[in-house]
Amino acid sequence: MKRSASLFQVLLVFITMVEIQWSTVSSIYCKDMPPNVYRPHSVTITEFGAIGDGVTLNTKAFQNAIFYLNSFADKGGAQLFVPAGRWLTGSFNLISHLTLSLDKDAVIIGSPDSSHWPVIDPLPSYGRGRELPGKRHQSLIFGLNLTDVIITGANGSIDGQGAIWWGWFRNHTLNYTRPHLVELMYSTNVVISNLTFKNSPFWNIHPVYCSQVLVQHVTILAPLNSPNTDGVSPDSSTNVCINHCYVRNGDDVIVIKSGWDEYGISFAQPSSNISISDITGETRGGAGIAFGSEMSGGISEVRAVGLRIVNSLHGIRIKTAPGRGGYVKNVYIADVSMDNVSMAIRITGNYGEHPDDKYDRTALPVISNITIKDVVGVNIGVAGILEGIQGDNFSNICLSNVSLSVQSAHPWNCSLIEGYSNSVIPESCEQLKSNCRQTPICYDGSGSSAMHVQQPRHTSSTSRLLNPLLELASF
Repeated sequence: MKRSASLFQVLLVFITMVEIQWSTVSSIYCKDMPPNVYRPHSVTITEFGAIGDGVTLNTKAFQNAIFYLNSFADKGGAQLFVPAGRWLTGSFNLISHLTLSLDKDAVIIGSPDSSHWPVIDPLPSYGRGRELPGKRHQSLIFGLNLTDVIITGANGSIDGQGAIWWGWFRNHTLNYTRPHLVELMYSTNVVISNLTFKNSPFWNIHPVYCSQVLVQHVTILAPLNSPNTDGVSPDSSTNVCINHCYVRNGDDVIVIKSGWDEYGISFAQPSSNISISDITGETRGGAGIAFGSEMSGGISEVRAVGLRIVNSLHGIRIKTAPGRGGYVKNVYIADVSMDNVSMAIRITGNYGEHPDDKYDRTALPVISNITIKDVVGVNIGVAGILEGIQGDNFSNICLSNVSLSVQSAHPWNCSLIEGYSNSVIPESCEQLKSNCRQTPICYDGSGSSAMHVQQPRHTSSTSRLLNPLLELASF
């Protein structure tokens, strides 16, 4: 009896541990980062002469307010409050231990004058994203080497007035890279929440070389034909949580990156431990969730669940090319619904586009351990195009419990890939039908183990892990 009771106690502890692991994976990655922290020192932007009429330029007011608040960084931190109004400004920098808080009727507006977005020399590790080594425009809200930064509000707005930048980009009249709305570099303990981002000149939210980043309850809006207005773009960053967001834009809704060709390879800063959940997105030019194409520093340990993708070009996409090097591996995507999506799943091994001609053409990427399961789609054009690279097959691509209502007579097109499929409608391509004598293994999203795909459908992760202990207890 004592032995049985002891085993029962072990089981209870194990069940609790597993449930905590799976129900609070975001909390594990982000250390229960609170969306708000009490700051003992607070000022309002109007105290520094700002005028919220949408016409007066308030860059100096923002800069002076933050300079003043810097003296409280070691005294519990500080808050800069932006009240109701339309606050026109150029770029400004944040500091550590700061909360930038917007009233529900506050709008921070990026100046349409490019001279108000300084041109800066990037750090030597550049070559990430679409940004070449060389000068670039600073983002509207920028931070470098910071810790404990919160950008939040009661759903106030940050509007980049990107139309003028999109015009310059299309007319090829830009000398430097377009700015982001919010960019934080080499920073830790970052929270961005309860805000609406509009009309970014380029990407919206871009944490790069960061750790412990939480983005939640954020709305991102841009015209569906706006170029490169990616929503949330963690780049060479670790322990990132993105949840409860709505994005309607012209490019990828959520996209993970880690450097471009030889620059990303040499710097070797991966993106890892990324949790994405409860995202609704619409994009004409991108995907609901994407990886790359700049992934030369490596991307791994990504878990995305609860994705709703509508009226979009792609649902799930991995983009890479010879010359990238790096890897995308240990990716788990589940609980996905799509409606009116041109292509549900796309893996592209020859995406092309290189920063220059110095890249190593023999640097081949590794794409492996990609699990996509529990997907339902209606009004789907093509189920999937999955293409690896000659001499570099993409491996362990696992599709499970995928049901797509497809319009095309040729729903799948696969080449140079290997993997497994189970309960896929319409029936998946031949390359994903493993030899029955083999025991295919699919990544299960836990970051530490894999699952045998022969397990019964809909068996919970907890049950799979408990089976060995239950057998032990039966002795």
